Amino acid sequence: MSPSALPTHHAAVLRGAKDLVYEERTLWPPQQGQAQVAVMATGLCGSDLHYYAHGRNGDFVVQSPLVLGHEAAGIITAVGPGVKNLVIGQRVAIEAGIMCNNCSYCSKGRYNLCKNMRFCSSAKTFPHNDGTLQERMNHPAHVLHPLPDSCSFEQAALAEPLSVLLHAGRRAELTPSSNSTVLVFGVGSIGLLACALAKSYGATRVCAIDINQTRLNFALEHGFAQQVHCLPMGDKAKTPDDALRRAKENITDALAEFNMPDGFDIVFECTGAEPCIQMSIHAAVTGGKVMLVGMGTRNITLPLSAAALREVDIHGSFRYAHTYPTALALLAEGKLPNVEKLISHRFGLEDTAKAFELLMKGKDDDGNMVLKVMVGSSESL
Repeated sequence: MSPSALPTHHAAVLRGAKDLVYEERTLWPPQQGQAQVAVMATGLCGSDLHYYAHGRNGDFVVQSPLVLGHEAAGIITAVGPGVKNLVIGQRVAIEAGIMCNNCSYCSKGRYNLCKNMRFCSSAKTFPHNDGTLQERMNHPAHVLHPLPDSCSFEQAALAEPLSVLLHAGRRAELTPSSNSTVLVFGVGSIGLLACALAKSYGATRVCAIDINQTRLNFALEHGFAQQVHCLPMGDKAKTPDDALRRAKENITDALAEFNMPDGFDIVFECTGAEPCIQMSIHAAVTGGKVMLVGMGTRNITLPLSAAALREVDIHGSFRYAHTYPTALALLAEGKLPNVEKLISHRFGLEDTAKAFELLMKGKDDDGNMVLKVMVGSSESL
């Protein structure tokens, strides 16, 4: 069938830095093993914003028109040959990573490290895989997850960032029976989800650190953290040794304010900022764990002797594997109180460029804080 004989749909297409076009595209039918999803909600992520603002995310440069978005949910509108587990009209969350199911990491269940991973909205591989900022998308059925009846599309879109924390929490051995104390650096949406997950798992103490008092106030007011600390803003350190000294002094003051002089069992570092990563090592209790969740500074100076002598484990964490069912259950069962308050602003698909511009500014015209921006479907089903 020629493209002209097929139906069309709309997509928000990135062609370069700050060059995003709302355009009409051919709607192809789903292929073998795929289902077609009408995307109802997409949450915008920091990596999406990097692509929008700079046309790249770190080393990954957009080489051809790319549809962004990977935190999403929608409704099945068609199924391709061989699909048995999904039906038209079913509500699903979209797991954006497409693993090969053939490499050594996939065989070990660590498919987040898949050697041949193709991730929707990422420019790491070429040709790129389009993301979810479109009215319809065809996606492998085995990474489409049915929604519980009580889970909304917007909640289901939060399953992706929540999965990041579930995976990090598993690596840190955060469990409902661990009775851990938890400190979170950074209270953007990822940090707030780290706080919410820790509380839902029965952490005996959940505290948070940031440089933004407004965000810290939000974390306190809505019960994400029990106590918060705003870091002082000073001049940039002149030498690596000066930076390490300041980091230790700043976290010592914060731990004293929290009345936790020995530190926390688990530290989630969600900023990617060098000073916070340095502080996180001193913030962990002897024998504790530091989870590096935030992506930011590429090469940093670390107080490794402080970690080694106190047996503080430093863990990296990348995306997630086998987390979506747990994430959706937590969201549907109300185990994360006030999590929907992370969604601060909403736009239609046709206004995606405005959504990104708002996310860049960090505040709306009324001075309200921007946390998670949600882009919804522009069509009625």
